[in-house]
This record gives sequence, C-alpha cells and structure tokens, in this order.
Amino acid sequence: MARVFSAKKLQPNQKQYLLNAGLSVLEADFITTHAKPFDINSINHNLIFTSQNAFKSFLNNKLSGVFAGSNVFCVGSVTKTIIEQAGFIVLAYADDAQGLSEIIINEFAGESFTFFSGSIRKDTLPDALAAAGVTFNEIEVYQTVLTPQRITATLDGILFFSPSAIESYLQQNTITTETCFCIGATTAAALNGITTNIVVANKPSVENVIVQVRNYYRDAN
Repeated sequence: MARVFSAKKLQPNQKQYLLNAGLSVLEADFITTHAKPFDINSINHNLIFTSQNAFKSFLNNKLSGVFAGSNVFCVGSVTKTIIEQAGFIVLAYADDAQGLSEIIINEFAGESFTFFSGSIRKDTLPDALAAAGVTFNEIEVYQTVLTPQRITATLDGILFFSPSAIESYLQQNTITTETCFCIGATTAAALNGITTNIVVANKPSVENVIVQVRNYYRDAN
C-alpha cells in the first residue's frame, strides 16, 4: 500500500477519496494564515486576488460589501467560484498569476487595480503589471506563517498546495525518492534543484491534485 502525505489538512471527503483508492494517508498543516486589518479607503475599482486566503481575508473587513459591484480578477476556478458565491463579479480569471497578468496587460491596461496579497507571495503578477505600466496598488490582507514539523514515516508521495508549504516542509524534512504532487506550476517550481519526481495538477484545485494522486498509483500498480 502506497503511503502519501498531504502538507495541508484535507476535507473529510477529499481524504476519503484517497482512502477509497487503497492509499494510506497522512496529513498536517505546514502553513497557517491570519487575516490582517487594512484600510478600505485606498482600494481601486478593479480587485485582484491570487488566492482564496486573500479573498476570505478581504471579506473580514465589514465594509468589503461596498465593493460588490467592482470587477474582480482572480487566479483559479475554485477561487472564482468562492468569489461569485459571495456576490462579486469575476471579470476574468486564469490558472496562474502569469496568465492573469497577461490578460490584464493585454485587455485592461488602462484600468486601475488593487492587488490583495499575503505576507509571502511571488513577484510574478506585481512585477509584470509594473513593467507594463499598469496602475495598481497592493494591500497585504493576511499573514502566512510557516509551521514546520518532522515527519518520521516513510512516504511514497507528498501533496503540496503552495510554495510556502514546500519551504516549511523542507525546514525539517528532506525529499528523496518521493513523488511530489503539486497544485500548479508555481508550486512545482519551488522544487527546482530538489527533485524531478513531480506531478502537476491539470487544474489548480485540491480536487485535481487528489485525482492525479489516484491516477498515478492506479497506473503504477
């Protein structure tokens, strides 16, 4: 029986899907996030979210509903769904920050934006917007805290959902022969020089990562 480890605690149904495939599953949160207060008065009409955490932290502000009529640009179909369920309009989305920045630059360069970010974030989107002369400001709405811990079990696979989780995991663990399943290309890039045993999800969602894990071990047997 293959043993896989998720560097993020899964929902019960997500974990069960792996168990039903005959896999042994371990899990722990290698990062935690905390919402931060922010000034609602410095927000432009177009809102950018590259993670669910950013949007959920944005909603913590009691005045966030004032911006329900704003255009929203986001990364990930799951994030898009969460945003729309909250009553906001998603004008455009992409599977990663690079793709979203290209849409904004090519189609909305004359607009002004506010990018809601976390304390640990990649430079991909803000650097691209700045280089293209797009008007935007950035507001940090949550803090990411690494929560590393030692994993003593022998693992066949590891599920990673962010570059920060990889950074946290490597603080107390090594990656040798394990197959690493990553939610997207940005997360996979954090493993450069560490391993080439990488499987990247077709779509940036937890569910698709799980599908890749099931397919991988089904095909391997």
